[in-house]
Amino acid sequence: MRAKIRKIVVQIDETRMEMGREVSPPTRRALAMAVIENPYAGRYATDLADLVDIGEELGGLLGERCVQALGIQPAQAESYGKAAIVGESGELEHAAAILHPKLGAPLRKAVERGAALVPSAKKMGGMGSAIDVPLGHKDAAYVRSHFDAMEARVNDAPRANEIVVAIAVTDSGRPLARVGGLHKTEIRGEDGLR
Repeated sequence: MRAKIRKIVVQIDETRMEMGREVSPPTRRALAMAVIENPYAGRYATDLADLVDIGEELGGLLGERCVQALGIQPAQAESYGKAAIVGESGELEHAAAILHPKLGAPLRKAVERGAALVPSAKKMGGMGSAIDVPLGHKDAAYVRSHFDAMEARVNDAPRANEIVVAIAVTDSGRPLARVGGLHKTEIRGEDGLR
């Protein structure tokens, strides 16, 4: 099943100054959100295969939109994350069906590689609800400079029968990161951890 998309929202967050210091180059995060119809709204279903397929479709679409918004090549993406907000006629498992079984592979293709797990969050919520999309380095989970989050919100979504699906991609870590850990130049990228 293909997603019935009511709206796509894409935004960029670029930090140029932090604590009175110039951030050079600026840190940039992109967020792409799709507001979709929930095919299971208002009813229980044992098999959530339609949402799994929708997750696969949106992983590529939203990941590509983020990379395009940043104006980078896929290999230049550094971190990623995913999240979903389910409207009141759905259930939390609907978000899990979108986010977990198949969304990751096309997202990884959109950012070229992605050895690390894609951090995720999910919740139930009404129109205008916000969710923090957790971020982590795409190839090495131990890169602390890339532990971050980006708030996702669509003012008129999710309606009761909708789901907001969000993907965030960055071309950098946090501004002025300095709490240690594995540095991005030390990544081996073999196991998704280091």
